[in-house]
Amino acid sequence: MIITISIYVILTLLAIVHIILYSSRPTKSLSWLLIVLIFPFIGILLYITFGINRRRFKLFKLKETVKRRLYDKKFRDQFVKEQKVEFENKKNTKLSELLRNSSNFATQPANDVKVLHNGKETFDIIFEELQKAEKFIHLQYYIFEEGELFNKLYSLLKEKLENKVEVRILYDAIGSYSLRKKAKKKFRDIGAKVYPIMPLHFGSFLFTLNYRNHRKIIVIDGKVGFTGGVNISDKYIKSDSELGIWDDTHVYLKGPAVDSLHRVFIKDYYFASDQELLLKDKYLPDIEKQGDVAVQIVAGGPDADHPSIMQQYIKMINLAEEYIYISNPYFIPNSAMLEALRIAALSGVQIKLLVPKKSDSWLAKHSMLSFFQELLFLGIEIYQQKNDFLHSKVIVMDGEIASVGSGNFDHRSFEHNFETNALIYDKEVTESICEDFIKDCKESILLDYETYKNRPLRQKLSEGIARFFSPLL
Repeated sequence: MIITISIYVILTLLAIVHIILYSSRPTKSLSWLLIVLIFPFIGILLYITFGINRRRFKLFKLKETVKRRLYDKKFRDQFVKEQKVEFENKKNTKLSELLRNSSNFATQPANDVKVLHNGKETFDIIFEELQKAEKFIHLQYYIFEEGELFNKLYSLLKEKLENKVEVRILYDAIGSYSLRKKAKKKFRDIGAKVYPIMPLHFGSFLFTLNYRNHRKIIVIDGKVGFTGGVNISDKYIKSDSELGIWDDTHVYLKGPAVDSLHRVFIKDYYFASDQELLLKDKYLPDIEKQGDVAVQIVAGGPDADHPSIMQQYIKMINLAEEYIYISNPYFIPNSAMLEALRIAALSGVQIKLLVPKKSDSWLAKHSMLSFFQELLFLGIEIYQQKNDFLHSKVIVMDGEIASVGSGNFDHRSFEHNFETNALIYDKEVTESICEDFIKDCKESILLDYETYKNRPLRQKLSEGIARFFSPLL
């Protein structure tokens, strides 16, 4: 008993010292201190798993993270094909330059972009393009779930493999936890190369559990690409729970930006497979102009030197002069993001926030609700989509720039997940996204500050408890 207590005291003191020395924000430090003190042993385990910032603390860095950084140094400048984009206004230039330096991908001109607004539309076009593949198909998803879409994909890929088209598939080990070994074997048996990203192995479990690959990417023949928020799951085409159909946004790309998107996949595939480096002309062909839209791929993750997804969102909020519209299912801003929103709102920028009324996570939902009273007080309009489950990760700014991708507004997407956004510098595309955003807002519930302020005490307590655990989200 005495030995157990001594070990607990030592571990607790070490955790407290580490939190004080290395945590980046006082509010987050306080949350972790309380978690460690209130939950004996479990709190320490939670902090080691979810709380340590591997970007700053070398002892706890993943071996894969170190290898990924070495990969960047070796291949970043040697192979990247960039075309210069000259913007007419300084806002675009500043945003583009920031993300070029933090995320390593320049803005690419001359792309054709289609914004896909729901699961049916998204998968109709995806399967249409997959059918045209002649050389290779590369897919990467956070969630692969068995069902109607899964079976349709299997049949199509089987046909393509029979016609000598190469197929490579990446899936996240946690996001696709329900995917049975038998289902994975089906794809491998027909010749597809299938790998989990950051699998959970004994000995590395505590270091890999918190770092998930949340990207959704398809690249076909190196010339056609898809990215956004949609996973391979029937949730996007039919309702199977009280959440309804998952309502999401995706983008279909043709043009030079596909090269940047493909490099994100190639890097992840190299580390998942530990054997194939696809930096070859066969997989990275020269891509002709396909349209007149400038697109920049933003890739963020714990292996990066900078939190590029968070920097992208903050910079867009800071640059906004007229309005900023945000659609996101997990709106749990950190202190830097919250301050950027305060400054923008107090400066007269119109801010609209569209979130789901329903959620797949009690903790995430109530943590998100805990921010609403202050945001409403600032004059920010908050809309709750009432019918289906809003899963889109979209930002539009001043009718000039739009972002569609996988990055949420929470600690996990900013610090722990591998994410990918497509940043679109085009008035026509942005205005079309705005129109859909406003349409969705009209069909949603607009929250009122006075009413929300007087919500029941039990709800406020639930929100406070959930916010307390927001560092875990």
